[in-house]
Amino acid sequence: MRPDAGSTHLLADLAEDARAWMFGAAAPLWAQAGRHPDGLFAERLDSAAQPDDAPRRLFVQARHVYAFCEIGRLGWQGPWQDLAGRTMDFLLARGRRPDGLFIHRFTSDGAVLDSRADLYDQAFMLFCLASAGRALGRPALLREAEGLADALEAGWRHPAGGFTERDLPRAHRQQNPHMHFCEAFVTLHAVTGLPRWKALAEEVARLGRDRFIHAQSGALLEYFGEDLSPAPGDDGMIVEPGHCFEWAWLLERMSLWGWPGTPIADRLVSFGRRWGIDPVRDVAINELRTNGSVRRATARLWPQTERLKVALARLRRTGDAAEVDEARRAYLGLKRYLAMPVPGTWQDVMNPDGSFVPMPAPGSSLYHITCAMAELVDTAEGRL
Repeated sequence: MRPDAGSTHLLADLAEDARAWMFGAAAPLWAQAGRHPDGLFAERLDSAAQPDDAPRRLFVQARHVYAFCEIGRLGWQGPWQDLAGRTMDFLLARGRRPDGLFIHRFTSDGAVLDSRADLYDQAFMLFCLASAGRALGRPALLREAEGLADALEAGWRHPAGGFTERDLPRAHRQQNPHMHFCEAFVTLHAVTGLPRWKALAEEVARLGRDRFIHAQSGALLEYFGEDLSPAPGDDGMIVEPGHCFEWAWLLERMSLWGWPGTPIADRLVSFGRRWGIDPVRDVAINELRTNGSVRRATARLWPQTERLKVALARLRRTGDAAEVDEARRAYLGLKRYLAMPVPGTWQDVMNPDGSFVPMPAPGSSLYHITCAMAELVDTAEGRL
């Protein structure tokens, strides 16, 4: 359903503001100060927009490829094809292991620092291969995605469902890499139309429905044992409102091809909004428990973007004016993190009192911001 005229004007104003920030601040800054000569992006920028020598994680590079492809799709006239294409070529040439998976980290000068393969990284490589294959008009990148998926299915399947961490042991199995696999598979299906990607997305969505979601509360759990039962103790009760919103947004996307995920999405959003939005700061906080009690009242930037995305997805489905107001509030909350002396950088962690933790702007957040702002622009312009 389409929003009414008043809502359309409000969304158009927010979208214009978002486009101005992406085109006028973020993209030029990260294309210049945030870019190293070797073809990789900085891991982070300080408050003066200067990079440091922090190691560069593979998933951050993959996220930057996506962000510049998406900003280019929206109309930025800068050299986004060159930036995304050179980084993509670097990752394929120097980041791939003999088994077809991708390494974990580079040094600040682009040498391999950690050759282990992380499950989360592989999900983002699939996602950026899909994004770059479409945006750059390079079908070979979509074939690279098939090869990566082949390697994962051959050696990283877990007998209890989903994929396993083989190289980087974790205390618990986690839902989060699987959510990003679902995002990658949904994107690959949108780009290629191949049944393989649709089937894989639906497989992960079923895993979320059957194993990751707490039956009593409807909230999304984070940590699990080997058999995907909730982790013992307090760890098995942890809920991140941002991930509730992010899963709900994915399920809204899948509902467009008929996967019956909207009732699950509704429960996730209901829990996240009821317990996970601080009424004083009007921001989504970091962690709850399944009983709704607050575990961590700090509020990172990225949950604000997921709050915005799911409000927009629900608006398109329902036409409910309440979702317009929720999108407005989420966008204003996000803008608090972007109010910086150097436009195009951001704060990452808000304290319970509304102040921010002094720290560099993590490059990983540009993916979240771009995805949410693109959702806003596309919704306002009727493209979704």
